[in-house]
Amino acid sequence: MLHDPNHLYIFDTTLRDGEQVPGCQLTTSEKIDIAKDLELLGVDIIEAGFPVSSPGDFQSVVELSKAVDDVIICALTRANKNDIDVAADALKYAKRPRIHTGIGSSDMHIQYKFNSTREEILERAVAAVKHAKSYVEDVEFYAEDAGRADLAYLANMVEAVIAAGATVVNIPDTNGYCLPDQYGAKIKYLKENVKNIDEAIISAHCHNDLGLATANSIAAVQNGARQVECTINGIGERAGNTSLEEVAMIMQVHASQFPGLTSNINSKMFTHISRKVSSMMRMPVQPNKAIVGKNAFAHSSGIHQDGFLKHRENYEIIRPEDVGLVEADIILTARSGRHALKHHLERLGYQLDKDNLAVIYEKFLIMADAKKDINDEDLHTLLK
Repeated sequence: MLHDPNHLYIFDTTLRDGEQVPGCQLTTSEKIDIAKDLELLGVDIIEAGFPVSSPGDFQSVVELSKAVDDVIICALTRANKNDIDVAADALKYAKRPRIHTGIGSSDMHIQYKFNSTREEILERAVAAVKHAKSYVEDVEFYAEDAGRADLAYLANMVEAVIAAGATVVNIPDTNGYCLPDQYGAKIKYLKENVKNIDEAIISAHCHNDLGLATANSIAAVQNGARQVECTINGIGERAGNTSLEEVAMIMQVHASQFPGLTSNINSKMFTHISRKVSSMMRMPVQPNKAIVGKNAFAHSSGIHQDGFLKHRENYEIIRPEDVGLVEADIILTARSGRHALKHHLERLGYQLDKDNLAVIYEKFLIMADAKKDINDEDLHTLLK
């Protein structure tokens, strides 16, 4: 066994696939800054770039290879000799190098992207893996558009590239097309029909075009995948990639559904690294984004606030401190109840009996209707 079947390998592609978002390009020094935080976060692999695509990407892979110690540094290539040669050169300083090469696997890509045949594509896939293997021991193969590929052909391709030396086989849902049961079944089919499948790690790389990237990645893990390719904040081309923080917290909250399966992720870093990536890439995080959105732990409905203040788990399945926040927010609005108002007044040092609280609450509602959100200064004014 080349890998630990009880470990979920986290492959972060924030600096490669994530950086393909228009306007989100990073300098090499910014990439190094983020890479060092990713190493502290506990990711297993950092995809550092696509070296042949530009001198800047080449240099980033070189410098990231020097900057981190314990993480596998991965470089992306197409299935051609020159790409692989350039990637190997860029990885020359990496302590743990990986070349990530691949080609389209769906009939649509074979016909319309490559103007080729299944047989020729299979030959190119095997040749690329063998060439990459001549440089590094750790070779990952991606079967692009596997989400729409014929299952039997995909299985043949996976078996052939593992025989050629691939240590990881990536089954990308490149267009975010699959439903979770479809994608999970695809992984299960490969586990059951590729005779050498246990000689490699199966990897899930899902896009979010239909909002299913995280669900599909989890379905893959449930069916035997042991690597998930993801990005901080779920950034990436079009609608983005699988969100690293979502996958990690699903695994944490539902640990009983994944018995014995562990990762190295330190979830308490999520808020910090989310904000850093958002700032450096000038890519705001939507307020209602799971785990790291500014409203993810904010309660403004009176019914929710009352239940939360009585017992946190009434309305929170994750503790804010588990993702690096100090505490949840009780937001005062016109929808807030007496319990939330009393909580904030006591926090500011005001102790009111039931009758006085009722009077203040009526005045509070008038203020809240006019101001929308109420802050501490407003509460002091109210009490005067």
